[in-house]
Amino acid sequence: MGGIFGVISTRNCTNDLFYGVDYHSHLGTRRGGMTVYNGDGIFARDIHSLENSYFRVKFEPDLYKYKGNAGIGCISDTDAQPIVVNSHLGRFAIVTVGKICNIKTLEQELLSQNKNFTELSSGSTNPTELIAQIITCYPSFAEGIEAVQTKIKGSCSFLILTENSIIAARDLYARTPLIIGKKDTVDKDGNRIIAKAIASETCALPNLLYKDEYIIGAGEAVEITADSITRIVEPKKRRQICSFLWVYYGYPASSYENINVDQVRFNLGKSLAERDNSDLDLIAAIPDSGTCMAIGFSAGKGVPFRNAYVKYTPTWPRSFTPSSQDRRDLVARMKLIPNKAILNDKKVAFCDDSIVRGTQLRNNVGYLYEYGAKEVHIRVSCPPLVYPCEFINFSASRTPLELIARRFILSKEGAHDRNLEKYSDPTTNEYKELVEYIRKEINAASLSFNTVEDLIKAIGLPKEDICTHCFDGSSYGHN
Repeated sequence: MGGIFGVISTRNCTNDLFYGVDYHSHLGTRRGGMTVYNGDGIFARDIHSLENSYFRVKFEPDLYKYKGNAGIGCISDTDAQPIVVNSHLGRFAIVTVGKICNIKTLEQELLSQNKNFTELSSGSTNPTELIAQIITCYPSFAEGIEAVQTKIKGSCSFLILTENSIIAARDLYARTPLIIGKKDTVDKDGNRIIAKAIASETCALPNLLYKDEYIIGAGEAVEITADSITRIVEPKKRRQICSFLWVYYGYPASSYENINVDQVRFNLGKSLAERDNSDLDLIAAIPDSGTCMAIGFSAGKGVPFRNAYVKYTPTWPRSFTPSSQDRRDLVARMKLIPNKAILNDKKVAFCDDSIVRGTQLRNNVGYLYEYGAKEVHIRVSCPPLVYPCEFINFSASRTPLELIARRFILSKEGAHDRNLEKYSDPTTNEYKELVEYIRKEINAASLSFNTVEDLIKAIGLPKEDICTHCFDGSSYGHN
């Protein structure tokens, strides 16, 4: 997926930008980037691979070169960014997050207008450069931003660093979050600092002394200085905020639309427990994203929560993605340690955020039995994933058949995309057969999921404001 962060201040912004971007590291593992406007037309910039290291380790040696009061950065699972542009709108840098499904069509449209693409390090057009090219086709940033949101299929939120301000634009249906925080404080030398930060994740704000100030609306764009917010594109009324942000991507301390991630996951665990009739000795989680839900399930079930699976955080604080499947499987096993003393001869419910391919969960269940568990029951906070994400790139799946649900549908229907609505409806026999198939595939004693209705209730927003496309195919579609 990815995340973006920006700072504009009356003082040097380097530390706030560095740590603010780092607080988005849970959103991606491929690349990170930062740029600061140092004045005199100079944008200091660095982009590093994060596939075998951490953001702080890669970027800390570069901090000496950042001397300005405004900057932007990103954690990206896709293209190399930020990019820096010199145009009729002036010099600016840009970072983006989202997914552009019609990139080839837009690329050809721009090439036919004699535009050029230069950021081809990966062999294909850089989506961030494409957004910049569309914007600069228009007389103003506001008109260019509206054109971007009209033309792209998918979603795109972005930050633009100009020589005087930061422009923040949220995608047309608010699928990905953007919030502005404000700071007004005094440093150790008695100097007053006024600043604004723009973040995908609100967890990036409090330790940097920013207070939540303004949630950017669907399709809205604002121009930001250290002490002002000016709307340049009006917000739209229709929203499709990604529900998977609360289920999986969001950090527990973050909130979207003022709705906390930890609370939603707790609600999801409790709602699933309310209709659970299994006989259990303890509740545990597949850490980390299953933990909040497991605590809620424990509370609703009245069965103690224990750390029967522990992540080894000293050297495995996050999930890297080795190039081979064998190494990915090994890494997944090495970072999670089963606690045999707790597991032995116990009937355990393990809570997880979702089941995508099913391979890793099957391995986890197998390890738990090896370490003495009597029964392993799996409880999942969201419904089965039946539809690939078309809007924010939450999954790197190259084909729908990477989803375990689609493989079952193919075996039953002769085509993986037939009668999908039956397999997403928990009242049908097809849905029950799908759940039983997944249960057998992962070798669990029992398996249950929350429903879409449970998910909507746990979040607390109207159904029409939330994207549940990957569960029921119900999103508005491509713009």
